[in-house]
Amino acid sequence: MLEWFLLFLQIMLINIVLSGDNAVVIALASKNLPLEQRKKAVWWGAVGAIGLRLILTIAAVGLLQVPYIKAAGSLLLLYIAVKLLIDDEGEAKVKEASSLGKAIWTIILADFVMSLDNVLAIAAAAQNNITVIILGIGLSIPIIIWGSNLVMRLLHQYPVLVFLGAGILGYTAGEMFMKDEIALHYMHGEMIHWLLPIGLALFVIAFGIVNKRLKKG
Repeated sequence: MLEWFLLFLQIMLINIVLSGDNAVVIALASKNLPLEQRKKAVWWGAVGAIGLRLILTIAAVGLLQVPYIKAAGSLLLLYIAVKLLIDDEGEAKVKEASSLGKAIWTIILADFVMSLDNVLAIAAAAQNNITVIILGIGLSIPIIIWGSNLVMRLLHQYPVLVFLGAGILGYTAGEMFMKDEIALHYMHGEMIHWLLPIGLALFVIAFGIVNKRLKKG
């Protein structure tokens, strides 16, 4: 039960940390609509985004069962973790929609384009547990949407959350690689199976800290 709960929290944190820009998209897409239509755009856009992301994530879980895909995916996930700590703040370039239908479509489409990293990270972390995927995505997206301003403020005010999320991605990348046929064939011993994920998590966090200090210097 504890393992299931920790996995759920891991997916929630990954989804929230990687979805900061999505919150901006939602705010911009519905900005020009009347209040009542704005609420509907957020609601239906959220429903569409959740459904699409669930489908993509479950498909990714199946794809990751293909030999050698996990090894490639782990490298991509490691890149995503590092990129998360390198990227400077930037404004999301999204057109403000003039109608309810356009706003809903903009939210769904933007979420699809911006969520491919989330899909890979969650599929890797979920360990084939579809129930955890559904709960993790289903609960974190509404938090991001309705608390978009709060989420953005928290991520900027407490950078440790971003570092923690990036570290989890690094750890997940290591775990994913160790489950691939390449690792199973060439890497033996219990120690390497837990050293690599922890090592990648520490590498990502250390990289982020050094990068931040260099920017300040």
